Amino acid sequence: MKKEVVFQGLKFLGFSVTAGIIQIGTFTLMNELMTVPYWPAYLTSLILSILYNFTLNRKFTFKSHNNIPFAMFLVLCYYAVFTPLSTLWGDALTEIGWNEYIVLGGTMIINFVTEFLYQKFVVFRVKKKEVLIQNPQPQTKLWNR
Repeated sequence: MKKEVVFQGLKFLGFSVTAGIIQIGTFTLMNELMTVPYWPAYLTSLILSILYNFTLNRKFTFKSHNNIPFAMFLVLCYYAVFTPLSTLWGDALTEIGWNEYIVLGGTMIINFVTEFLYQKFVVFRVKKKEVLIQNPQPQTKLWNR
């Protein structure tokens, strides 16, 4: 079980890195080329990375075939708290002179840690009983025929 959690964490990290590339790329495009203020650039890039990350983690990291709309609703609940808070602190920090990319990087690290824990233990949690129903253990034979 412990090995499985480490493997999940590594897969989540891999997908989060690629989602981070999408987020940083979109943010940079909007911030540097389009000169969009921090908060709309951040929100747009965050939404794109959320959609990408949710889709891949549901399918490959947590291998969930559960109710997808309900899982999306749970992720929406996480981001209903995280997004306003991170947008407010990011905008406040950039307004007092912090570098946009330092703020974005710190926010992405906080998002990575909290989202993994939330998705593992809330969104894609699997109870032991459900695992046994989905993957019953093979019966041991008492004798060979």
